[in-house]
Amino acid sequence: MTGAEWFATTPGGLNRYFTDLFQALHARPDTRVSASAFGSAAAGGHSWGPSSGSTVARVWTSLRDDRGLSSSTVVDRHFSLFGRPALGRRGRLPSVAHFHGPWAAESAASGESPAAVRAKYWVERLRFLDIDRFVVLSEHSARLLRTDYGVDADRIRVIAPGVDLARFTVPAERGSDRPTVLCVRRLENRMGIDRLIAAWPAVASAHPDARLLVVGEGTQEGALRALAASSPASSSIEFLGRVDDARLRNLYAAATVSVVPTVALEGFGLIALESCAVGCPPVVTDCGGLPDAVAGLDPSLIVPAGDSDALAARLITALDGVVPGAEACRAHAERFSWDSAAAEHVELYREVAS
Repeated sequence: MTGAEWFATTPGGLNRYFTDLFQALHARPDTRVSASAFGSAAAGGHSWGPSSGSTVARVWTSLRDDRGLSSSTVVDRHFSLFGRPALGRRGRLPSVAHFHGPWAAESAASGESPAAVRAKYWVERLRFLDIDRFVVLSEHSARLLRTDYGVDADRIRVIAPGVDLARFTVPAERGSDRPTVLCVRRLENRMGIDRLIAAWPAVASAHPDARLLVVGEGTQEGALRALAASSPASSSIEFLGRVDDARLRNLYAAATVSVVPTVALEGFGLIALESCAVGCPPVVTDCGGLPDAVAGLDPSLIVPAGDSDALAARLITALDGVVPGAEACRAHAERFSWDSAAAEHVELYREVAS
């Protein structure tokens, strides 16, 4: 397995998924797995070095790494920029790529130049040339692969992610004395946090004692803090920055509801499952694969992406108590175990290796 960064160094959905999938595979007695990425490696994993430094130097480091390669190896790449080609001493190796989302389109949404976006798109296309099978987390991502990258449907496998049910557990008591909405996101344009801040005055008007907690870091942090400071409900909005898993679990446990307000390019929404695992119901948008994360729990948890009025209305009813209970949320999360996800991956690896 090759990734971008280990989750302990750079929190985020892709890095969480890469780290947790490696640990689930590493725990299986029928599988020998190695994994490399930048930053502080998980137990049993390998680090290519610090996540800082020039992009060229990091690409070169990852391209030279041939640890773990043998005639029986399956290469599983999780980020197009890093990791050597699927080549061993005896020729091309069976290969899998995880398509977590369109890197080029995500860069465009972040405001990068058209030249940089085109370059990233062609890096993706070139890195997909030696891939036998693609793994996506949702049907939405499968459609993107087919339509934007020309990948045949029979080479794509949808495998839902797992959630760490031991790390994220329902406490004996949930909630706090104050109604709380929790948003855990990277602070980037496509995450829709500006729409959430725009929705918040209506929520605060209906629930004057409510508070909005925003967890995460990103390039838009300054702009979002300024937007929140100018809000009529600014006193009830708090930015907490980066938090560790122990505090994150406690924040979910204290929250009345969580919210994932993404407006573009959401591959699945693992964060919604983590919320459910702690018994906290998530309100999500209908963006990308997010509806898959709550399918079968409560369709009213899904609101139109970018619609601040609809988001405010649903958060108000959520604070009124119109949401699934902790028991139902936990039962939903338990449908997504890493054991099951790892088993499906092993089946796929055997398929491409045969």
